[in-house]
Amino acid sequence: MNLHRLRRARLRAGAVAGAVVALLVAGLLTAVGAQAAAGCRVAYTVSAQWPGGFTADVNVTNLGDPVNGWRLAWTFPSGQRVTQAWSSTITSSGAQVTAVNESWNAAIATNATVSFGFNGSWSSANTAPDTFTLNGVTCTGNVGSPSPSPSASPSRSPSPSPSASPSRSPSPSPSPSPSPSPSPSPSPSASPQPGDAMARVAAMQPGWNLGNTFDAIPDETSWGNPPTTQAMLHYVRSQGYNSIRIPVTWSNHHGPAPDYTLDAAWLSRVRQVVDWSLAEGFSVMINLHHDSWQWINGYPGDRTTVMNRYNALWRQLAGTFRDYSQKLVFESINEPQFTGTSGDSESDQVLNELNTAFVRLVRASGGGNATRLLVLPTLYTSSEQARLDALTGTFNQLHDPNLAATVHFYGWWPFSANIAGGTRYDSNVESDLVSGFDRVYNTFVSRGIPVIVGEWALLAYDYTRPGIIERGEFLKFIEAVGYNARIRKLTTMLWDAGSFLERNALRWRDQGIYEMMKASWTMRSGTASSDQVYLPRSGTITARTLTLNLNGTSFQGLRQGGTNLANGADYTVSGNTLTLTAAALTRLAGNRAYGVNATIEARFSQGAPWQISVITSDPPTQAAATGTTSSFSIPTQFRGDQLATMEAKYADGSPAGPANWTSYKEFWASFQPDYTANTIILKPEFFAEVNDGRVTLTFHFWSGTKITYYITKSGATVTGSTT
Repeated sequence: MNLHRLRRARLRAGAVAGAVVALLVAGLLTAVGAQAAAGCRVAYTVSAQWPGGFTADVNVTNLGDPVNGWRLAWTFPSGQRVTQAWSSTITSSGAQVTAVNESWNAAIATNATVSFGFNGSWSSANTAPDTFTLNGVTCTGNVGSPSPSPSASPSRSPSPSPSASPSRSPSPSPSPSPSPSPSPSPSPSASPQPGDAMARVAAMQPGWNLGNTFDAIPDETSWGNPPTTQAMLHYVRSQGYNSIRIPVTWSNHHGPAPDYTLDAAWLSRVRQVVDWSLAEGFSVMINLHHDSWQWINGYPGDRTTVMNRYNALWRQLAGTFRDYSQKLVFESINEPQFTGTSGDSESDQVLNELNTAFVRLVRASGGGNATRLLVLPTLYTSSEQARLDALTGTFNQLHDPNLAATVHFYGWWPFSANIAGGTRYDSNVESDLVSGFDRVYNTFVSRGIPVIVGEWALLAYDYTRPGIIERGEFLKFIEAVGYNARIRKLTTMLWDAGSFLERNALRWRDQGIYEMMKASWTMRSGTASSDQVYLPRSGTITARTLTLNLNGTSFQGLRQGGTNLANGADYTVSGNTLTLTAAALTRLAGNRAYGVNATIEARFSQGAPWQISVITSDPPTQAAATGTTSSFSIPTQFRGDQLATMEAKYADGSPAGPANWTSYKEFWASFQPDYTANTIILKPEFFAEVNDGRVTLTFHFWSGTKITYYITKSGATVTGSTT
């Protein structure tokens, strides 16, 4: 089936929700024996309608003996057409329509209900069909009863006004809602109706990950984060986040085969945090997280064992959360990956098996799970086109309107890890971002399938490893991610393992980074070519220029604290060039002590302000050193400057050390500045891949200064010098 037919057409502007037509009719099912009583009840509901289109939901309740295999037929009285179906296969011949069961919902027990739905088109009218046949027998409404008389014909309730129509995806209320009941209530008699998946995912924007918490191994606090509290969740909600992803690793918290019974205390704790989150008004997404590489990755080699374990966990989770709010979302697997396949193509097929098993199992559990939003990842949660195409095949196979796709985004790898000279937000980073978001938009969103960027950040951004990612370059990345996701209708969920929110103090570690993120949810912000202006420790200070990236805004001026700088005397603007005058810089530099002397803000017509640090520095100096491959540091007087990256080359000019395809080594993995100790540390991992002999190191600093240093490795011994 062409993916275009999976489009959620009810998202079009002007949709009128809630045109409800309830038809209670009955029919004879195929009798098992000569005396077998049979009958059914059909509820046909138009749950959404707009000019030219509508969504219908059909519930068929079996009032007689069990059946295995069903075929429901009707005739559209106004020439309507079915354009897309889920939970059944629908064929049409003119106005006559037939819906046939899928393999997983063929059986209907006595008094059980099977549900399916479809999107349709209409022109002059959208009159509901009033007669259905099930397995070839005309419906009547009672077991074995004849067709109803005109006086007993089904009634059509009037369409409620738009204002009275219940919203399927309301924006989460800023005030906490009542906590879900500790014990799920029984399933309602009426089957829940499908929601608008695109709207539900849109209402989740922006999202935040409770990272390195319930996904930590083995327990919630094992990876350094404090226990999750209601106060912390309330704070995150108050900061404007509408959804929370709660990654959960289950592999250390269940019993042995064949039941794989979930640990009651662990499940209860996860459920408690889910309850708290829902009570705060969040949409909530839970998953199987590091299970992906702990045991799910072995599926190709042991399909039976892994599938049994996978199904057992999801069966228990589906049962536990069966009747929870539709704001609870299930994600099948985090970052799926597999061992023992012939390559990505076969791994795509393997993932399809697990994704489809997940959807069918959850749907079969009934209750709220019949239409709960389910999130399916690509292989590795990659946005490569081949991976997106493979997941497209899964969506085509499932024909389910309540699904979303998910990918992760950590930016262009050299920039994300600070390797290969990727220190700046440049055209490579921009192109990677735009092309990746374009691919997911064109593959899914443009065709009505919502996309959740379930994790995003930069791989090496970590408050415990400062300096890997320069702050201003990160701010430009943040601004661009927010804008490019927003215009493509992608929902983003920040990966926060503790680097953004200081969970004990309930404050952002860098308020400016949060402000840039927050602004990007609704508008653009202006930036500049740099957030640093370097001045010499002595000598004459001259004017400095920065290039403004207006991003559709207009420049409003500069400010230091509460004081506006004077246009003309302190700065000038010509086109996109901002010039800071020598007089202003001399004043801002003060006594010109090494380091940051002043911070000013560039303000724009909208968005977050752009901070500019005025820094005094001189070229760093280094000294000779001796050590070993396991412990070697270069004495370095930084003199107000900051390290950007390091190159390493052999005498013939070829790259030395790890990642020998580039001379620029990975920040922190191969080298690390220690500004307190006045050293640059060369890591054992660097020397592990350095040949004996002389290596030339070039250190690049953010002021633009480059200095050269030489090391000689002989076995485990290392010496260093400036010449």
